[in-house]
Amino acid sequence: MKPTILFLFMAALLLLGCSKDEPVEQDALYFPPINSNIWETKSLAELGWNTNAEQPLYAFLEANATDAFIILKNGRMVVEKYFGTYNESKVHTWNSAAKTLTAFTVGIAQEEGLLNINNPSSNYLGEGWSSLTPQQEAKITVWNHLTMTTGLDYNVPQNFCTDKTCLIYKNEPSTYWYYHQAAYTLLDNIVTGAVKQDFKDYFNTKIRDKIGMTGTWVKTGYLNLYFSNARSMARFGLLNLNKGVWDKTTVLADKNYFNAMTTTSQDLNKSYGYLYWLNGKSNYKIPGSETLYSGKLIPNAPDDLIAGLGAFDQKLYIVPSKGLVIVRMGDSGDEDELGPTEFDNNLWKKINDLID
Repeated sequence: MKPTILFLFMAALLLLGCSKDEPVEQDALYFPPINSNIWETKSLAELGWNTNAEQPLYAFLEANATDAFIILKNGRMVVEKYFGTYNESKVHTWNSAAKTLTAFTVGIAQEEGLLNINNPSSNYLGEGWSSLTPQQEAKITVWNHLTMTTGLDYNVPQNFCTDKTCLIYKNEPSTYWYYHQAAYTLLDNIVTGAVKQDFKDYFNTKIRDKIGMTGTWVKTGYLNLYFSNARSMARFGLLNLNKGVWDKTTVLADKNYFNAMTTTSQDLNKSYGYLYWLNGKSNYKIPGSETLYSGKLIPNAPDDLIAGLGAFDQKLYIVPSKGLVIVRMGDSGDEDELGPTEFDNNLWKKINDLID
């Protein structure tokens, strides 16, 4: 076989062997070592990015109450910037960006055969966890908690309240989407009931310690908040970029679950997976609103972006097509909202100026 033909033949085999469901090629990604501050870097100039846009980006971030900002390209640190008194070791709450941690943990528990997301949540919470009738409770599955479609009344005085008196019937499950914090928070107890181990201990063993994250879950009222430094959020983003595989360690092997978690889960809000926000879809809803908006969640961002978005503009962006993981921690850059805000779109304009 002639060399040119052989080359084309081998290239064709490589293309046929690649699937969008496969992790990124291991030699294309860098994973920082566990229990170490070592992290390989890549400069803007090496990547051919627009160095003239660097300072305007930092000025924008500082003007919008940012504490920490990180950009990884194929796992390597390109930008790591802290503002004010904040530094690499300081911790910050993820707020609702931590919902991604919970969804990932549920997937591991299912992979291990300890729960099934299509089962009623009462299988793991026990009957009588709400004010619903036993028949109504039995219709609510773990999947409904993951997708914000439980049908529980979100107009109660405290949307965060997980007491039985706050968990009231409003709609049939799977018929309406609303960002209901209590329905999400119950997933901690669902995992605990399924794995017979405290949720945070199970999470630490199955995710945190395997990828070298630091941080802890802290119970605050009804909420279970995750606190860590910015690098730990970046590590989790890198795990997502490689579809559940950390270097040579498989953290989540169930590719079907990972794909379902990070793609449209229902037609009621196409920009929502299993607690992950999704860009590039034809409509979206936002927390605190019943309105269905047309168009993309973040018009300036790449269509394949998946994200953890938390109150006061905590951001974890993962963009597979560009090999990017981006972290932003701080106070509100825009409105004091629970998830997506106009700040996302404004920030992506500045990021695009840098990377394009």
